[in-house]
Order: sequence, then C-alpha cells, then structure tokens
Amino acid sequence: MIKKETIAMLLAGGQGSRLGVLTSNLAKPAVAFGGKYKIIDFPLSNCINSGIDTVGVLTQYQPLRLNQHIGIGIPWDLDRNIGGVSILPPYEKKENTDWYSGTANAIYQNMEFMEYYHPDYVVILGGDHIYKMDYELMLEFHKKNEAKITIATYEVPWDEASRFGLVITDEDNRVLEFEEKPERPRSNKASMGIYIFNWDVLKEVLEILKDQPGCDFGMHVIPYCHERGDKIMAYTYQGYWKDVGTLLAYWEANMELIDIIPEFNLYEEFWRIYTKSDMIPPQYFAADSKVSGCIIGDGCEIYGEVYNSVIGVGVTIAEGAVVTNSIIMNNTQVGAGAKVEKAIIAEECVIGERAEIGFGEEAENQYKPNVYSGGLVTIGERSVIPADVKIGKNVAIIGETVPEDYPDGLLASGQSIIR
Repeated sequence: MIKKETIAMLLAGGQGSRLGVLTSNLAKPAVAFGGKYKIIDFPLSNCINSGIDTVGVLTQYQPLRLNQHIGIGIPWDLDRNIGGVSILPPYEKKENTDWYSGTANAIYQNMEFMEYYHPDYVVILGGDHIYKMDYELMLEFHKKNEAKITIATYEVPWDEASRFGLVITDEDNRVLEFEEKPERPRSNKASMGIYIFNWDVLKEVLEILKDQPGCDFGMHVIPYCHERGDKIMAYTYQGYWKDVGTLLAYWEANMELIDIIPEFNLYEEFWRIYTKSDMIPPQYFAADSKVSGCIIGDGCEIYGEVYNSVIGVGVTIAEGAVVTNSIIMNNTQVGAGAKVEKAIIAEECVIGERAEIGFGEEAENQYKPNVYSGGLVTIGERSVIPADVKIGKNVAIIGETVPEDYPDGLLASGQSIIR
C-alpha cells in the first residue's frame, strides 16, 4: 500500500447526449474545444497545477479516443512510477458485476484503486466542464473548517438557478439544505459537481449505499451524509466555469475565447492548460485570405475568409469560402465558395463547393428540439455535404449525404439527416 494525502477521481464516462451528433461516436470529455484542446484537458491540467499527481479517470461510453488522448499522461506530467493517471473502465468481478450506473456507483466500483493509495482526502471531479481551479485552495478550506465533505459551488444568475442543484448555507458557508432543480429557487449557489471527501467518510457511505440503484452523489450520497449530521461545507468558486453540456453552451464557451478581452484566457503563463499535441506543420494563410477575431489551429490552410470563429488543427478553407461565427474541428475541409454561418462542424468532415450552411430563418428542430436549437447547424464527424446545397438553421446532420438527400437542393431549417 502506498500513502498519498490526496487523490482525484475524474468521472469521464458520460454519453453527453445533449451534444447530439457530436457525441454519437465519442465520449463528451474527448470532444474538441478551443481549437487544440479536448474538454478533459481542463480538469487534468487543474489537477497537476494544483499539485495532485494521482488521478483515476473513470471511462465507460465510447472510451477509445479518450483513452488514446490521455495515454500514460505525458502532456500533464502524470506519467509517474507512483501515482500518475490511471484509466478505470468497468470490469468483470466475482460478484455484483455491472456497468457504472451512477456517479457514486462508479466511484464505489473502484474502491480497490483508492484503497491502494490510502488517501486522507479524495477529490471527485467531472470531466465535462471548462474552468481553471486550484483544488489546493479548496482543500485548505476543507481542512480549516474541519469538514467531512466540501462541495464546490458557483453563484449562477437567479434566472438560471432552477437548472441546477442548489445548496442553502448559513453565514459560515455550512450547508443547511439542498434543492435539486427547484421551480422557485431559494439560493443561487449551484453545485459544480466537485467534492472533497475525507476518505474514511467516503468509504463508509459508499459501503452503506452500495445497493442503492443508480447511486449518485447529488441525489443520494450528499443527502444521506447531511441527514446523519456530517459537517458539509460549501466552497464558493469565483472564477470562470462553464458547463458545456448543451450545444448552445458549448458554442458560447468557444466564442467567449475570441472576445477582445476573453473572459476565459487560454494564454496565461501561470496556469497552463496542457494537451496532447501532434507534430504537424504551422498554419498557412494565402495572400488573398482574410481572418479576423479567430483562433486558428496548427496545420490549417486558409485561402478564403474566416471571421469570429474557432478553427481546429489541419482544417482547409478553400478560396472563396466564408466562415463566420462557427466552430470547425480538426481535419475538416470547406470547399471553394462555401458559406458557413453559426455552425459546429466536427472532425474530418467535407463541405462541398458552394454549399451554404446556416441559411434562412429559424424553425424548431423536428427530431430533437431540446438538443438542436439556438439557430445552430451541427454536423457530426466524417460527414459529407455535397456541393451546391443549402442547409437551414437548427439542423443536425451526420453521415455521408448525397444531393438526393436535399429536395430542390435544400435541407430546410429544423430538419435533420441522421445516418
């Protein structure tokens, strides 16, 4: 047995269904962000920047490319002989073998991993948020208040509070009550899904609740500990934090990176975000190209015009193409004369010549109106859009499409092609 004061358990197994076709074949934490990063890079970077060098990453849904991205943890200095990063998928056991059925259940199924390090504290993290946070400061708060559990909270706008799990605290930030997405919130302190547990408390309560179906921290573990009188504190985080669990939130978070004064700064020296980087050529901008207010990834070739957009690695934007207010991920090709407006285009797509994406007036999506909204066009990875077609707004496409899929050369707003 090896002794570590603090270890982190990073929950990265979710499907991310609210990101629609972006996660059809990809775990949400492996989705690209900011031109060169993956979403999981942010909590992993936070760990090493906070001095936490032992991280278990719990994977389940479509884990292949997430596992390939993390590897042995070299970009985050987590390739350690003792500790480092460990990928923790579900596995067959002698009894009670099952998939991860809830956040707490996933942690419980990895009890042996945690016991190996015999920690004093366990930090529970999600793998789908964009933020920079020093967990060491939260741990100091936890120790100072002699808490059994500390919950990271973020003060959200009151008109959005009903979307979150909320905590009600006293003047010392001790948690008094919980509200799970209430219609009439009495607090705007939203749980960030980040917890610090004393190891003995976590171990005990997971054993007690091991038979609870779909055992979840917010729904089961925290309320149970509160009812029995454990001291639970709320740590107020005041930096940037974005839950990119919806397409509109994901698009907004990327667009915020290219503000004149970005709310979330990727260029700070003292808190770097690390990622796996391939050896690829630099960008190329043709003499007649025009680029303004963009992030452009390595290996891109820009012959057309790009405005207010986030462009990933190895993207080609051909002569006469115009891209505006969009996210285009790695190795996608935008054909000559194409127009792309307010779109999210995933990796390795081909946009045909003179195609027009984001055309016309908005209409509610007929396939999944709660997913595809906000006027966005969302195109899943390896999709092909033929030349000379027009695609409306609130549209989802995934797969190789042909001209016959577009009656009169048009896919109207609110329609979808799902292959």
